[in-house]
Amino acid sequence: MNRRTLLGAALAGAVVTPTLAAGTARAADPGPSVTRTGTTQLDATAVFFVSYDGLVNNNSFQKNGLLTYKGYQYAAWYTSTGYAVVARRVLGGATWSTVTLTHKLKASDSHNVISMGVSRTDGRLHLNMDSHSDGFFYVKSVAGLLDSPAATSWTSAVFGAVQTTLDGLSLTSQFTYPQFVSTPEGRLQLSYRVGISGNGRNALAEYDGSAWTALGEWSSSTGTYTSEHGSSTVRNMYLHGIDYDVNGRLHSFFTWREQNGAVMCSSGGITNHDTGYVYSDDRGRTWRNNAGTLVGTTGTSDTVAVTDSGLVVDSLNPDHSLMNQESQSTDAAGRPHAIISYVPGRFGQCTTNYVSDRTANGRAFHVRRNSSGTWQKTEIPVVLGSSQRTKLILDKYDNAYAIFPFGRIAGASKASGYTDWTVLFDGSGLNAFGEVVIDELRVKADNTLSFMYQEKSNGTTPSALHVVDFALPA
Repeated sequence: MNRRTLLGAALAGAVVTPTLAAGTARAADPGPSVTRTGTTQLDATAVFFVSYDGLVNNNSFQKNGLLTYKGYQYAAWYTSTGYAVVARRVLGGATWSTVTLTHKLKASDSHNVISMGVSRTDGRLHLNMDSHSDGFFYVKSVAGLLDSPAATSWTSAVFGAVQTTLDGLSLTSQFTYPQFVSTPEGRLQLSYRVGISGNGRNALAEYDGSAWTALGEWSSSTGTYTSEHGSSTVRNMYLHGIDYDVNGRLHSFFTWREQNGAVMCSSGGITNHDTGYVYSDDRGRTWRNNAGTLVGTTGTSDTVAVTDSGLVVDSLNPDHSLMNQESQSTDAAGRPHAIISYVPGRFGQCTTNYVSDRTANGRAFHVRRNSSGTWQKTEIPVVLGSSQRTKLILDKYDNAYAIFPFGRIAGASKASGYTDWTVLFDGSGLNAFGEVVIDELRVKADNTLSFMYQEKSNGTTPSALHVVDFALPA
């Protein structure tokens, strides 16, 4: 099939739509490929209910619902009775060992996810659970548990009591979207939103191995945004992720969501607009735009705002049902990549129902900054068939993989300039509901794409929860 190159096209310019390509491997620099190596079952009857179009055990914005550290893989979910479970296995093993915690899911709300993090300074596993615009629940393991897993029994005794603070640190009464990330020095940071959808701010806390500290808020909810339809003065920044690269730079792509629906062409759409980007070279204390200009200082009144210049790397008004909290990654040179998705203009300039319009006509796009510093964007030739999110990973050769709803996988090679997107796995046999949860750390640990998915069900009938593994190019 034909390929069309994107090279030289900036985000503000034309978007190239590559056709599906067969893809050819190079001996010196193999292209993307996946080889399914196995599937394990975490729970035959995990809790199942649909809210906000998603599942509480498989919302792709979890960081992390599945993670790998020092030869073991860890997973967390809610059982059919709502209790939180954390499990582990030796990498590649067929059997998971489980511990049921005392915390029980408080509401049938798919935002109440479980996120895990590792503090490398003391070898603890941390879990943040059950939070959507209110309080949270927090558990941490004993020190050293993750450093010597084979020598430590996997029982409830290795986990402390469930808390509603971070060891006494109260953050906010309106807490959502916990995401853990480790700093290059091994400290653990927790990213979260203060406030509610359409009126919230991003904030950070940090654990140094002995205590948690609140670093403060770093994005603003104020300022005026005006579209061709109207204006809004309140919003929140939705992160596509928060990740350190190989050089220690912290990256974050984002979208803005306005509180005032007057900015849209139709009340059935969604007020998300624009793809923005910021980075930090001082562990999240200050933030800069793509040009390197300081645009915000964490914990002060000068935070990143919609009115700051140089934030937008892909301009899009709120009429195309742009999705929030999609996905991002960084390559071997520290360059940022992201997945964004929306309904392209060729299907019309006004979405009237964001779920049905995204399902019918939504497309995902790969956004990246190349070696010359130019932003480029390629449309991935896969029909979303869903209103939900797509995940992104890069293998050790910097080939890119998009993991779509229902567990479908497409890949593109670095050698092609990421223009040869090809379907590598069509999701056959998974019977996955929608979004999947990726083990971002395992890709680097043993060259395996591993993701957690839940089978489709009806109503509130529990269904099986699995982890499937794919070998990436050696």
